[in-house]
Amino acid sequence: MAVSSGFSSLLVVFIFLALEVFAPRAEADPRAFFVFGDSLVDSGNNNYLVTSARADAPPYGIDHPTHRATGRFSNGYNIPDLISMRIGSEPTLPYLSPELNGQKLLIGANFASAGIGILNDTGIQFVNIVRAPLQLEYFKEYQQRVSALIGAEKTKQLVHDALVLVTLGGNDFVNNYYLVPMSARSRQYSLQNYVPFIISEYKKILKRLYDLGARKVLVTGTGPLGCVPAELAQHSRNGECAAELQKASSLYNPQLDDMLTSLNNELGSHVFIGVNTKQMHNDFMSNPRAYGFVTSKIACCGQGPYNGIGLCTPMSNLCPNRDQYAFWDAFHPSEKANRIIVDQIMMGSTKYMNPMNLSTILALDSNKW
Repeated sequence: MAVSSGFSSLLVVFIFLALEVFAPRAEADPRAFFVFGDSLVDSGNNNYLVTSARADAPPYGIDHPTHRATGRFSNGYNIPDLISMRIGSEPTLPYLSPELNGQKLLIGANFASAGIGILNDTGIQFVNIVRAPLQLEYFKEYQQRVSALIGAEKTKQLVHDALVLVTLGGNDFVNNYYLVPMSARSRQYSLQNYVPFIISEYKKILKRLYDLGARKVLVTGTGPLGCVPAELAQHSRNGECAAELQKASSLYNPQLDDMLTSLNNELGSHVFIGVNTKQMHNDFMSNPRAYGFVTSKIACCGQGPYNGIGLCTPMSNLCPNRDQYAFWDAFHPSEKANRIIVDQIMMGSTKYMNPMNLSTILALDSNKW
């Protein structure tokens, strides 16, 4: 009996230690989460700005728990919300929200602003938006605010351990290079020269983010730009994707991957993780019924061909079941599509996440504690 009792005790200790080592750190100690980018990840900063790039009116937010328009360009949750849930944290508040103060600052912040791009002249038609340099300045300001709360050293550690998501690039084509025929940038650069130019500018943004303390950064590519309802409405006769925009994303995404690999090599660490959102979209867009969608071409909410003209408004066509549509509006995935994307961010192979998925990052981190 004594031997049996001792063995049982050792077994209990072993199981306890194993759970300590391998349990995700997020469950016991949620990490901070910071978000930078455009409307795909904006959680409501533009609500506080005088701009047309807003999603603060119904039916945006129709499936959000509040059933109200929150500023997210979604029928419900967006990608940052769903990542927050998966890492065991509360959704980050928009940085411009007056509710972001005190202990809520320790959760992180969302600095994203609909309409922006890598370049400062992207989205000029939206006038008052938080462009990338200002988002980074706000991140610096955020750290000063948190330092006043918990001290400089703890703030540095909080940022170092945090997860960061950056989503930029799509607007530099849709709302810049191809915004109008013979745009300023298209006269200045051929597409083959424009892509390396914006990649080089993106690298400067990411290096600045690193200098500000970010060490675990998810960087998304562009989706299939020519296949969104807005582009189908303008360019498609029979549902075929817009060739020029497809060419743009086909040039952009591989060069982004190469830049991230080069930057990681310079830094000597896998700081920047490439997220192949084009492949993630292609999966459910090429075979929508396999994912429970009835269509990947027609937006749930909108007007005109493919419901792809303009944004979603109270006067728009609105589908009764948002889970059956891959696209919520002319540009943005539905909540269900966002969930599919986040599943791949969490668990996807190197086909989707390079060099590792988010679950692997969390597991490696948990082994350090």
